[in-house]
Amino acid sequence: MSALDEAFAQAQQDVTALADDPGNDAKLALYALYKQATVGDVSGKKPSRLDMVGRAKYDAWTKNKGLSADEAKQRYIDYVTGLRG
Repeated sequence: MSALDEAFAQAQQDVTALADDPGNDAKLALYALYKQATVGDVSGKKPSRLDMVGRAKYDAWTKNKGLSADEAKQRYIDYVTGLRG
């Protein structure tokens, strides 16, 4: 496992141990970066307006389209580091 992969795994653990809820915007950003890092570009049909949560996740993930897995992992790590203070 590379150093980046180890740091990414640690950041995933760190985010679950945060003392305070980071809020929905932060959760969406982390979700989108995680999906980009582990799956790649978003695919499939955009959820309908009635599926507000699914649509928000889809839209957040779309903002990272074209980002490499390594870059998404690094941004995830940086984001979590910022949340931890």
